[in-house]
Amino acid sequence: MKIVFMGTPEFAVSPLQALLQNGYEVAAVFTQPDKPKGRGYQMAFPPVKELATAHQIPVYQPATLKDGTALSILQEIDPDLIVVVAYGKILPSDILELPRYGCINVHASLLPKYRGAGPIQWSILNGETQTGVTTMYMAEGLDTGDMILKKTIPILPDETADELHDRLSVIGAEALLETIPLLASGKAPREKQDDSLSCYAPMLSKELSKLDFSQPAAKIHNQIRGLSSWPAAYLMLGGKRLKVYRSRLAEDYGGQPGVFQRSLSILHQFRTHVAQRYDPHPVQVGITFHGHRAAHPESDKSHPNHRNRIAAQLQHVGLPFRAGRLGEFDHSVAHFRRLACRRLRDRSREQHRESDQ
Repeated sequence: MKIVFMGTPEFAVSPLQALLQNGYEVAAVFTQPDKPKGRGYQMAFPPVKELATAHQIPVYQPATLKDGTALSILQEIDPDLIVVVAYGKILPSDILELPRYGCINVHASLLPKYRGAGPIQWSILNGETQTGVTTMYMAEGLDTGDMILKKTIPILPDETADELHDRLSVIGAEALLETIPLLASGKAPREKQDDSLSCYAPMLSKELSKLDFSQPAAKIHNQIRGLSSWPAAYLMLGGKRLKVYRSRLAEDYGGQPGVFQRSLSILHQFRTHVAQRYDPHPVQVGITFHGHRAAHPESDKSHPNHRNRIAAQLQHVGLPFRAGRLGEFDHSVAHFRRLACRRLRDRSREQHRESDQ
């Protein structure tokens, strides 16, 4: 069976790899055009292109599928099947009708729920406890084709969108390998989607990122998990935007929303218990500083971020760090500095005694 594979991001790599490892003939790969990436904005290959190039598979990157160029290429290849996994473009009808076995899609949700570009993230944002992948015949609508098979997995309580993405990519590869023999044998089912059960999962935007601590803890927890690693949830602390990549629900804390109850540790990262109003399970938020490094106590004396620097000093010498209300220390910075210097001095004396002995 001659297959043309269409896909772009990391999610599509496992299904393509599965086809190659199981001896399927992948005659060509279609993927999105190269894009600038990173701080230097260097042009980078899509992940699928990297894999295809490594296996010497012809790669095509049309900017559009509507001008007839892609159709001409596909007519020349004459594929038996087109497999689409997170390609990022809608196939026109003349391409959908071209292959002998049609065009099939591997979608990262249990259709008809979460049609669209962001099914993994929105399943977590909405607090779903299970998800999966669906293989389907492609139609002109957005993820509206007849379904072939589904594979279901649970969403773990603290699982992030990135972690779920990686699991579903592997499950998607397994579903694809089960679907193709059904197509070849003529035994593939066609189950109509119930549009009344459908919901849309649009692309994420930065407007979703800001945390509102008046919301229930579970909702904030899902927001943090669902938005990792982009656009990432955030909160404002001391005039700084702090991105939050992971959280867990605490069992035994209460208080007013937005108030630090206790700080657990700090160096490049510190955790806080943040109380939630009207909720028996406040969320524990892990906060990561970006753009500021924690200074070593014996270097970078002029570092402007005194909070981060002093906290790092305390952590270095084994002193606990406690925070009061949002943006405040329980004690003055000078008090913390005296404690840290005293502990460093005592440690230095102990080391000298040991060396003298």
